Amino acid sequence: MHKTFEISGPGDLNVELTAGDIVVVPGNDGSVEVELMAHDAGSQGLVDSATVELRGREVFVQMQQKRSWFNFNRRSITCTIKCVDGSSLRARTKSGDIEAEIDLARAQVNTASGDLSLRNVSGDLSANSASGDTTAGNVGARANVNSASGDIKLGTVGGDLSANTASGDISVDAVGGGVKANSASGDITVAETGTGDISTNSASGDITIGLRRGTRAHLDCNTVSGDTRSELGLSGDEPQGDGPLVRVKARTVSGDIHIYSARTQEVQA
Repeated sequence: MHKTFEISGPGDLNVELTAGDIVVVPGNDGSVEVELMAHDAGSQGLVDSATVELRGREVFVQMQQKRSWFNFNRRSITCTIKCVDGSSLRARTKSGDIEAEIDLARAQVNTASGDLSLRNVSGDLSANSASGDTTAGNVGARANVNSASGDIKLGTVGGDLSANTASGDISVDAVGGGVKANSASGDITVAETGTGDISTNSASGDITIGLRRGTRAHLDCNTVSGDTRSELGLSGDEPQGDGPLVRVKARTVSGDIHIYSARTQEVQA
């Protein structure tokens, strides 16, 4: 199934699949193209009965679940959408990957089993995966990312960050707001931050946090069976000075904690 809708400028994409991959690629201004492709005979019926329509500026794609005696393979259907940068994406698939090769205005993506990969998001990002890795470039506003089993890797986050994974590493280049990061089994790395409070917890993994030069840090760090190192000292007293005050709370059971002075770079909030 292939449909083309006339839309000038960015569009709003709303996609829901019972199973299959969702891919957003660069397109031409003035139109949004949607292609639903079945990779086996059993999935063709789902494609034929799918809803693909334009609702104002929203491109709506929905594939209905049908009862069947066979199980659908996660690769059985691919939804490919061509549109311009600045579009927003709301996408859900029960089994499959979600990938955006364009810069998005906002993104809310969910998959029960699959990887999430986004280039850049200028606004808020909400991402959830029960089993899979989540990767995104720069996020201009808030980022809320959760994975039951998978790594989380982000570039620069302009606003607050909330990241949680039960089994995997969390790695972020820079954060312009507060940080809440938790991993039951994995390392947590925030390479650069300096605004807002920081709370990190890892049951089994290392915690590494870089604070911008000039930041006044109140450190509350504890590890049961690891080492704690800080280039800023380990005093629990509130530091003096005129720079922004950041309260850092880091907890790990069996891992090391390292607080260091980061190279300063601009983070857009």
